[in-house]
Amino acid sequence: MVHLFQIAAGGILLFGVGVLPVHAQQFKVAKYNIGGEGGTDYLFAEPGTGRVFVSRGTHVMVVDGSSGTVLGDIPDTPRVHGIALAAKANHGFTTNGGDSTVTMFDLKTLAPIKRIRVPSGGLDGIMYDDYSDRIILTNHSRPIGTATALDAQTGDIVGEAKLEDDAPEGAASDGAGRIFVNNEGKNTIQVLDAKTMKVLASWALAPCDGPTGIAYDRPSKRIFAGCGKTSVVVDPASGKVIASIANGDGVDALGWDASEKLIYIPAGRDGNVTVVSQSNPDQYTVVGTVETMRGAKTIAVDPVRHAAYLFQPEYGPPPAGSPPPVPGQRGPRGPIVAAWFFAITH
Repeated sequence: MVHLFQIAAGGILLFGVGVLPVHAQQFKVAKYNIGGEGGTDYLFAEPGTGRVFVSRGTHVMVVDGSSGTVLGDIPDTPRVHGIALAAKANHGFTTNGGDSTVTMFDLKTLAPIKRIRVPSGGLDGIMYDDYSDRIILTNHSRPIGTATALDAQTGDIVGEAKLEDDAPEGAASDGAGRIFVNNEGKNTIQVLDAKTMKVLASWALAPCDGPTGIAYDRPSKRIFAGCGKTSVVVDPASGKVIASIANGDGVDALGWDASEKLIYIPAGRDGNVTVVSQSNPDQYTVVGTVETMRGAKTIAVDPVRHAAYLFQPEYGPPPAGSPPPVPGQRGPRGPIVAAWFFAITH
């Protein structure tokens, strides 16, 4: 039994935990309708501030994670996918797939500073590497995927790697000069030198299928790769898979809270998040399956506030006369009727 509490004045729905599987009782979900137009892809949680950056197709909403209050908006980001922040430079960056640009903005005011043209195209994933003080883009370029490095201070393109797959997804840094990139189509991780952008290695990830989200645990020196139904833990010294984790289907990101030693794996097709506890570098236990909603496939974790965030619009029925759905493809959608932002705490 799940108890539902509604505070009508704020438009807030709080799902308090009642009788759930034993391990899931420690997790709570708050759900807020944040409004706004547009679909979504990635989110980013700014550590410790409570600000969560939510991609919305043509703009980025900035939301207070504890209340669902909209704090600001970054406009003119055509087909935006991801957001990364470089706190030392006071700069944020968005990947705009619609016109193959990156928007660099001021972290304090959210005002756009410049647009950076990226010739390779296919802009998708984005992350900040503190070792090199660079922003790393992972691009669905054609005919082959690329990883592009930008100077976090100036926004200048300072390097590029050609990858083995045209569908590179998430990237993570070990903080010591190596960057790890998930290749969704090849089911591999490629290793890059953070300074030269040279490809150093490629590792197979079986039994993982379709690696997307990724995180690196620096204390235990482990890579976590989020995959459909079975995610994996990789030893970066050898490139070998040392553990596998059962999770839901439709994974497109992965979150890691280093001090809590919790991995969050969202499953958009199953509408839930698998929460996994790290007992030691080689041992992992599922400690909860948190219900969200169908379509919520990406996630961002604030490792200071120990909260995980998801976002997914809710669509109404398609207009009358819309063509029937094609098997294996997403059918036509109606208008957005709600824009649900989730905050998971424990």
